[in-house]
Amino acid sequence: MFKILQKSFRVGTATADYPRLAPRVAEQFRGCPEFDFAAWSDARPAAEACPTGAIAIRDRDGARQVTVDYGRCIFCGECEAASTDGAVKMSRQFELAATARRDLVLTADYTLRPDGSHAGLKSATSGPAVEEPGMRIAEAIEDLLGRSLSIRQVDAGSCNGCEQEIVALNNPVHDIERFGIHFVASPRHADMLLVTGPVTRNMELALRKTWAATPEPKIVAAVGACGISGGIFGANYASLGGVDAVIPVDVYIPGCPPRPEALLHGILLALGQVRQRAGSPDSGRISSRAGKL
Repeated sequence: MFKILQKSFRVGTATADYPRLAPRVAEQFRGCPEFDFAAWSDARPAAEACPTGAIAIRDRDGARQVTVDYGRCIFCGECEAASTDGAVKMSRQFELAATARRDLVLTADYTLRPDGSHAGLKSATSGPAVEEPGMRIAEAIEDLLGRSLSIRQVDAGSCNGCEQEIVALNNPVHDIERFGIHFVASPRHADMLLVTGPVTRNMELALRKTWAATPEPKIVAAVGACGISGGIFGANYASLGGVDAVIPVDVYIPGCPPRPEALLHGILLALGQVRQRAGSPDSGRISSRAGKL
């Protein structure tokens, strides 16, 4: 014990001061891809290389629509490697959490040359807005719930990559409990469900029951590409795809897996979303997608 105390005093404070300060990101860290739509000469190589279909193209009448879905993206970098014009570059950005699924989807429309390359950009949506936390997490929790935030983590069929990042929230570096956030074993004690993985058909009923057992005002966060869209697994005979195919979702946190700061960022966005609807007549609604138990 004495040696542990000695080392603790010698190391000093190890906890990162996020979200008050910008996150400390390693040089080798790879975030989401960024797209220069105006300089993109041909999206076909990137679309063919993308393992999850996050980049899709649709050609019609001499025009092409390119769709980029950050909810499917696993940040693998294959699109950058396939694009020789330098229009696609991997960034260090990870704060992509959004309260609406459509906010993670970008589109660009091009005119085409006879060889299928882009002749010109007609229109494009901007990248996903990086929503600043705006307030301390502890203040948001106190304002909404008047107490600490209790989270029940639900593995609906993940590879456990997201679970490793969620576990890291409790280490001395991220120390999520300093915000009054802690994990609980029962959904009946939870304010928030943190759901990972594509929802397997074997876990569908368990997820529905967990959601029904969580008291209002409950918050649901879909974690990672798999939780948002099914990711590399998609929807098939064994998987239903994203979490919102089964229960309502308040915030989507992209990544494969999302780093701990991205999870904190998403939690704060979810709290803001629930604050907007708390006390409204439909605050206790049950989505038609959730069905009956």
